[in-house]
Amino acid sequence: MTDQKTLNVGDQAPAFTLKTIGMKDVSLGDYKGKNVVLLFYPLDWTPG
Repeated sequence: MTDQKTLNVGDQAPAFTLKTIGMKDVSLGDYKGKNVVLLFYPLDWTPG
């Protein structure tokens, strides 16, 4: 289990790493100094 923190508008995002659809690891730090938009959506084969 990880620690959870509520972020507010203007807060700095915490460091994290996610997997792309192609299963490649991508870290927020890879985009340091750039604008980043994250889009989360359920895949067709996942519940919910």
